[in-house]
Amino acid sequence: MKSIIIIMVVMFCFQSCVQKSFKRNVKVTLDVSGKKNIDSAGIRGEENPLSWNNDFPMQELVKDSLYGAIISGETGYLFAELKFTVNGIFELENMPNRRIIFAQGDTTYYHAVFDKKD
Repeated sequence: MKSIIIIMVVMFCFQSCVQKSFKRNVKVTLDVSGKKNIDSAGIRGEENPLSWNNDFPMQELVKDSLYGAIISGETGYLFAELKFTVNGIFELENMPNRRIIFAQGDTTYYHAVFDKKD
């Protein structure tokens, strides 16, 4: 009898440890109007498709002032941590990462100004 209870407890623990994941879409815009000589803007972060080693490229929306990107992926987390780069240089040096809290709906919208904390 004791072994059956132990097996049931172990099975319950394994079932409850699996975190459900959801498809997340984040539409990001970045104001870079305070910077000059911009060749590229990017995003670096924690989970796929982001990486702390390589830029996730952003597209120029308005010349020399606004960049945008759509990030899509699956995660069980309720937020994402990231930083922006311009010409491969990180923003907010020696400061905490930005944190985007995912919206309840299909898409989360996030607007930032380069090198300025929310």
